[in-house]
Amino acid sequence: MKNWKFYNALFVRVLFLMILFLCSAFLFYKGFKFNAILVGFFAGIFLFEMYFFVKNQLLFYDKTINSILHNDFSANFPDENKKDNFKSLYQLYDTLKVQKQEQTSKELIYRSILNSIDTAALILEKENETWSVFIMNDCFSRLFKVPKVSHWKYLKNYLPALCDEIEKVGFSELKTAISVKIQDHDLQTFMLQTSITQTYNKEYFIILLDSIQRVIEKKEKEAWINLMKIISHELMNSLTPIRALSQNLLHIVDQEELEEDDFEDIKSSISTIINRSDHLQVFVENYRKLAMLPTPNKQMTQINALFEDCLRIMNPILKAEGIELINEINSSRSILIDKNQMEQVIINLITNSIHALKEKSEKKLILSSYTENNRFFIVISDNGRGVDSEIRDKVFLPFFTTRKDGAGIGLTLSKNIVEAHGGYLSYQTDAEKTDFVICLI
Repeated sequence: MKNWKFYNALFVRVLFLMILFLCSAFLFYKGFKFNAILVGFFAGIFLFEMYFFVKNQLLFYDKTINSILHNDFSANFPDENKKDNFKSLYQLYDTLKVQKQEQTSKELIYRSILNSIDTAALILEKENETWSVFIMNDCFSRLFKVPKVSHWKYLKNYLPALCDEIEKVGFSELKTAISVKIQDHDLQTFMLQTSITQTYNKEYFIILLDSIQRVIEKKEKEAWINLMKIISHELMNSLTPIRALSQNLLHIVDQEELEEDDFEDIKSSISTIINRSDHLQVFVENYRKLAMLPTPNKQMTQINALFEDCLRIMNPILKAEGIELINEINSSRSILIDKNQMEQVIINLITNSIHALKEKSEKKLILSSYTENNRFFIVISDNGRGVDSEIRDKVFLPFFTTRKDGAGIGLTLSKNIVEAHGGYLSYQTDAEKTDFVICLI
């Protein structure tokens, strides 16, 4: 810090004060006591002036340092202190002030974003081995009817079940379902997800809670919207040309005389209308199959017998397509299923694999099964091209298909059948293979 002006002024004052004291001592020694006292009096006045000079000069320094230490950047300083002696110190203060304002602005934006989301979010901050509430968003406060408390122990008074669950795992990362009672209401189930993040000297614990019912409703709404889009698309693809051709036919028959070309146009138009009507009929029939799936007629069925019947149907197609079948299923046990419906599921999945292997030079289809936790799993794998990332959330959507000749109900119908049996159908895919997994009780 370049304070040469301050140091020079202080040096001149000290030198002048020493001269006054020496003059006072010399006059006293020569016997001029009155003159000596007068000079000493001026020296005392000058000493006070030097004290206030130093104090005023250092006041800006102390005030600035205290403001920085206490993160208080609201102070205003005279313009003369912003130059000369303490110019560098003021520049430091001003830089930190700007950084603090930017940080405050970012925090306000982050809080605003956090408050605008529909997920209940709570961020804890660790101080001296105890947790305090750093941020509680509006959704959390509103959903659980909790005031924005500042300490973990206060939060436990409102949500003991949640706090006990988190303390039980020692504030570690967690993903589970939890039932929480909100005031006098019944227990509600939430999806709880926690994570830990750490800065160079502080630790933060992030808690996210989502209502399972709300998640289900959101997924159902998205599914209905997508379904309506597909149905609208199919209907418009048929109704638009039917309407246009009908108008064309009406125009032709309104003519006084019909020529040979007119009869050809009429035949062509009627043929197209019939084709589009047939397409609509098939589409509606497929929808009826999905909507009116009969209740499974469950009977004890041998697993080997189930697959023997399926492969008896599919083997000629597999051989014609040059697909190597690896059947690892060899189980004498029986399961309680509707054999006809489950055959349809397996045939649908094998057919799906056949189409996935079309462009492969080496084609493999693997059938396997295993038992785990009182669950029976059937795995149908192929080394086809897999499922593209952009359509992975649509494969079970009704009428969604990537094939020109596909109806888009095979996987949807298979999923519905498996779920009607109390199980589930899922899949895993990567660059090397795709597995469709049937899970049954």
